[in-house]
Amino acid sequence: MDSKYIIFIVEDDKMYAKLIKYHLAMNKEYEIHVFETGKACLENLHLNPFVVSLDFTLPDMTGKDVLKGIKDYNENIGVIVVSGQEKINVAVDLLKSGANEYLMKDKNTKELLWRSIAKYKENTSLRREVDSLKAEISKKYSFKNFLIGDSLSMKQVFRMIEKASSSNITVSISGESGTGKEMVAKAIHYNSKLAKEKYVPIDLSAIPSELLESELFGYEKGAFTGAAARKYGKFELANNGTLFLDEIGDMPLTMQTKLLRVLQERELTRVGGLSSIKITARIIVATNRNLKELVRNGDFREDLYYRILGLPVELPPLRDRGKDVLLLADYFRKDYIQKNTLPELKFSNDAKRKLLNYAYPGNVRELKSVVELSCVLAGDELITESEISFNSVDESYTFLTTEMTLKEYSRRIVRHYMDKYGQNINLVSKKLDIGRSSIYRMLKYKEI
Repeated sequence: MDSKYIIFIVEDDKMYAKLIKYHLAMNKEYEIHVFETGKACLENLHLNPFVVSLDFTLPDMTGKDVLKGIKDYNENIGVIVVSGQEKINVAVDLLKSGANEYLMKDKNTKELLWRSIAKYKENTSLRREVDSLKAEISKKYSFKNFLIGDSLSMKQVFRMIEKASSSNITVSISGESGTGKEMVAKAIHYNSKLAKEKYVPIDLSAIPSELLESELFGYEKGAFTGAAARKYGKFELANNGTLFLDEIGDMPLTMQTKLLRVLQERELTRVGGLSSIKITARIIVATNRNLKELVRNGDFREDLYYRILGLPVELPPLRDRGKDVLLLADYFRKDYIQKNTLPELKFSNDAKRKLLNYAYPGNVRELKSVVELSCVLAGDELITESEISFNSVDESYTFLTTEMTLKEYSRRIVRHYMDKYGQNINLVSKKLDIGRSSIYRMLKYKEI
């Protein structure tokens, strides 16, 4: 933030301008510049004033023309018109044209101007703070910073995020629970031109069907018992920004019909309302279900499916991402240690191998939980395999749904038993009914 707030006084009455400048300069935060003509003011806008005190009657330009020039340069510059004009229609016209305030020239003008500038300064400070916070959020959700992965499947996801961020197309994100669908939605929003606008998420699976219409579209006062005041729905709240419809595959058919109409017409009517309201939100949807299968079974409207498909982003399950597991585990380890001021910890080689050998039915969400627990259980400096604890509901099913070659299945099975029985080759050989030489060969070529 600049150390000074620059103020322009555009006034052809030299004595009056001098009086205003003297009065405002009492605030040491203000840097005052005086201009006698509209042209001089416009030629110096590169100094970036935060507010302009503008005389309506100037020798070279009308106040309205100067106002337009200022707003065309930067609409965030505050303009306070100071004039001897008493006609209400003139003041209204200027306010409609972008003036922030209209003051009459009289004995109280300098005090009113002081208050108006102080008020605009406060609003400017708040706006700067909000912009700064939004910039931090945008930085936080730069997908290259927090979506970790070096696998081919994740590189494809990154490419799709880049394409989605550079356009306003509807995006449909699919993937198993825990793969990071909302993280991708936030990455798209905060890396797009809408980054400074609102991001409004709603989990459709968490809203009872009878309340879903009101949550999405809002309602008018008196629309039903208990509707004591108007409520804005998620679509309106997200206007000019992004609306994230999570778990859209769980939406009831009756609501699918209403949603389709809103998406087609880009307008809605609140529950109990009569007038239509334009919708400008960008739409991102996500689901962990197979929408094509739902369409085939009659549980999801085909026309809605094609309406929301847009740019599809498919998130791979963690079990198919290879060594991304270790990259993510390391990220979660560092993050947990930092947030909880724990001493530095590292994964032992056995711990890394154990992390790699697991199928993660809960995907990235499960890995994060496993790593955080291991940090709590760990002793000094090292996280060993004994601190890596899995609690899969159905590990065998997840293992079998992973598409691998028979050779890779064999490797994983042997690795699992070697870890389970403390690298005892004789015992593993007996348990699996395979020759010790086969295990020695796998060890020699670092296959397990």
